[in-house]
Amino acid sequence: MCSGTLAIFSVLADLPVQMSITSAQDPPYFPGPFSINGQGWLQAPPQGLKGQAQKVFRLQILVTFGQNQSCGGMLMVKVLPAPSSSQVSFLEQEQNITVPEDVVPGTKVVQVQARGFDVRYEILSPVPCRLFSIGRADGVIRTAAPLELAPAAGSAVTALQVKAFERLRPWASVELNLTVTVRPVNRWPPRCVPALLMTQIPETAPVGTLLSTFTCVDPDCPGSTLDYQLRFHSTPGPASLCLNDRVLEVNATLDCDTRGDCFQHTASVLVLDGGQPRMTTEVPVLVMVTPVNEFSPVCVPRTFRVREDAGPCTLLGSVVGTDMDYPHDCIEYYTSGGAGTFAVDRLSGEVHLLGPLDYEQQKLYRLTVLVTDHSQDQDPTRHLSGSCTITIEVEDVNDHPPECEPPFQELTVHTSLGRSMEVTKVSCRVPQEPQRLAFSYGIIGGNSQSQFSLQGAVLVHDDLMLGPPWPEQPHTYELLIRVADAGPSTPHLSTTATVIVHLVPWRASTVATSTHRTTVPSVMTPLLVTDTEAFWQPAPWFVVVLTVTSALLLLALGWLLSRLLRGLAQVLPAPSKPAQALLLNSPSIQRTEGSIEGFMEAPRTETPQAPSSVMNLQHFDGSAQDSRTGREYLFNTRTGARRWL
Repeated sequence: MCSGTLAIFSVLADLPVQMSITSAQDPPYFPGPFSINGQGWLQAPPQGLKGQAQKVFRLQILVTFGQNQSCGGMLMVKVLPAPSSSQVSFLEQEQNITVPEDVVPGTKVVQVQARGFDVRYEILSPVPCRLFSIGRADGVIRTAAPLELAPAAGSAVTALQVKAFERLRPWASVELNLTVTVRPVNRWPPRCVPALLMTQIPETAPVGTLLSTFTCVDPDCPGSTLDYQLRFHSTPGPASLCLNDRVLEVNATLDCDTRGDCFQHTASVLVLDGGQPRMTTEVPVLVMVTPVNEFSPVCVPRTFRVREDAGPCTLLGSVVGTDMDYPHDCIEYYTSGGAGTFAVDRLSGEVHLLGPLDYEQQKLYRLTVLVTDHSQDQDPTRHLSGSCTITIEVEDVNDHPPECEPPFQELTVHTSLGRSMEVTKVSCRVPQEPQRLAFSYGIIGGNSQSQFSLQGAVLVHDDLMLGPPWPEQPHTYELLIRVADAGPSTPHLSTTATVIVHLVPWRASTVATSTHRTTVPSVMTPLLVTDTEAFWQPAPWFVVVLTVTSALLLLALGWLLSRLLRGLAQVLPAPSKPAQALLLNSPSIQRTEGSIEGFMEAPRTETPQAPSSVMNLQHFDGSAQDSRTGREYLFNTRTGARRWL
């Protein structure tokens, strides 16, 4: 039997120990002395153990360690006969194994198998082996620790040297070299700073303005190159921003003066690593574009026309202001000038009339309208303004009736049979508006037999219209001539001139025709009397409530009065019949009754109207039309006397 070294055990390998054999090893039973080396291996005698089959050697072992500490034990060594034909060999040679790094400890990597009798396996190199272990009986190599490449430096490739030997003949062994390659697994996406980008930038920022720089690291492979991509999610599109390597910049003008989403840019930066499978990280990007008030508002000069009789709050028109900055309708309007006669609505720009207008005093107004923008800048105090001039033309309105000179005429006309003659000419004008000269004339009353006609302003008596028999007595005509302005201005106002004509018919003894004219001095001007009747029309519910309340009040008063009369009847004695007769026959009572009856009948009496005559008509110096009935009447401005026509 050949000599060799038998490894029996190793005790307290990490402590400084001393091991020795204390029992006797004298021949002839021992072929030579056994020994223990410094690593705790029991070594066979130098002469070997050939011929010592089936012998059992008892060895007393003493182990000394620490400070005078020791222990001992009996070791029995049995020598077995060597088989005649036994050789250990691996079924496969030189294997290369690849394993992913994300396997958990205890995962099977590979199983090695060797031929032999009762074969055992162990790892010879590296010693100690931290990452892998081998099953002593089955030869299965498993992971003993996590194989992550980042924390475990040098774990990418591991060269293993595996030994297979027979349990009863340790010297009968064979060795196998294995190469285990740890394949990296991409498990973690890149980590970026910042993880979310939110920033504000004015719309006037120039192209190339730096927004942010992204710093990303791949935890699976620090220092590896990453790929950056910019993706847009909002309407403005890729023209607004750009990504150069890791730097986000302004790519185009951000000026935003139209309706839409241009004030908000939403995008994301997609970061990809180079592992398998590829892991990505998405960094949301929100860029808010703040408005800048760049342009001043403007308005267009306009001209408005308004009638001089327009009432307060009349809408003349609107001033329209425009602004190139968004939003375009954030404009306020202010005025200067106009002396409080006009006002411009601050928000809508509508121009309203506030005070009265007079065409004769002022025909043209010029107002300066100031337009100011707001809410178009990040700074709420930043405003820009512009102005324009609007012209307001006052349209003339006929607000003065014509006045006739004289307003009242009385004439005596001697006529001839079959002839027409001019009686008088009505002269009228508008003192407040001398330029108004067009008038229309018409007889509206007193022309009972149609003996008179108007040729313009001339009153003409036409005898041709009369038929037989010819009147022999004088006749008086009270003619009412309506004079109205006929110009383009509205409304058309009118006045009434009174002409009393005493018509004396033709006689055979009459030699000549004469006309006697009596006029009223021009100082006496006619008065226009307007009777305005105001009435109140309450709501229906108010009438019902008032009626019910009045009825209840009358019932309450009646009940209270009845109670009061009953009380007085009980307290006061009834008067005797002679006293009642005396009271009724009293002169004072009779006079009172007579006065009451006279008062009640007084309104029924009417003053008899005196016959029409020239002397009575001389007391009236004006004429007017009643506003309610429409009847014409004459009046005296001094005495107030009236006469219906």
